[in-house]
Amino acid sequence: MKERMQKTLSQVNGCPQRDRSETEWYGGVQTFMWMCEDNIVEVPFDKEHLFEQILSPANLNRAYKAVMRNRGCGGIDKMSCEQLLPWLLTNKDELIRSLMDGSYRPNPVKRVEIPKDNGKMRLLGIPTVVDRLVQQAINQVLTPIYETQFSKTSYGFRPRRGCHDALRGAQRIINEGYKYVVDLDLERFFDTVNHSKLIEILSRTIKDGRVVSLIHKYLRSGVMNKGLFEASEEGTPQGGPLSPMLSNIMLNELDKELERRGLPFVRYADDSMIFCKSKMAAMRVKASITRFIENTL
Repeated sequence: MKERMQKTLSQVNGCPQRDRSETEWYGGVQTFMWMCEDNIVEVPFDKEHLFEQILSPANLNRAYKAVMRNRGCGGIDKMSCEQLLPWLLTNKDELIRSLMDGSYRPNPVKRVEIPKDNGKMRLLGIPTVVDRLVQQAINQVLTPIYETQFSKTSYGFRPRRGCHDALRGAQRIINEGYKYVVDLDLERFFDTVNHSKLIEILSRTIKDGRVVSLIHKYLRSGVMNKGLFEASEEGTPQGGPLSPMLSNIMLNELDKELERRGLPFVRYADDSMIFCKSKMAAMRVKASITRFIENTL
């Protein structure tokens, strides 16, 4: 989920536009964002009004540009990124209205498989471009809120952090004399996240129930696999903008437990390295952290 600079074009899908900065409107999309063009009401954007912030013109505009920048395949409705703008211009009011009144229902994600280095297959879920837009809008608002909570030694799927930062973090800990490592790789983590536990954790910070409800709908939107619908009772399918953040929110509970115990660690997504100074300590940590993950998370 690397962030890249957006190049502003003078023509997008035949719609002329001026060169504009990241925070300004795309040509042809301005009216799509307003809830009520003749009566725009200022809403205080605190934790109980996150939904209004998610659906604000500036935030939705940023989300639209992020979806266009990242491209990607269409979902089960086969709508391409190029078709998103015309669709929004026709259906903007209905989309906003359904999100506001709670009647919006995300589409199931399209199941695809890609090979992993170990010969196994990684399962991905591709949302429709409209759902990617909404998920991206949610992600943009929640990111600055949760960034203040996340551990300094968590590096995966976070702004201005990457693999090399994780390696440097591990090297610093090793240089402090930690010679033993508990290497933690949560098998099929993204596919097995407990929805109830995740919603409980989200509700501690997100006091706007509409936001939690919409995220829950995405978690339970299901999967279309070879033309057949499969219910999603657990997991956060990889492939959408929300999944990386939700995984970090869930595993932040593990990070805080490690910090509480005073254990140095480095985590990148669902891979963690917990450092110890003796083999006996490492064995104890392995056993106790396994119990914590299985019983608490």
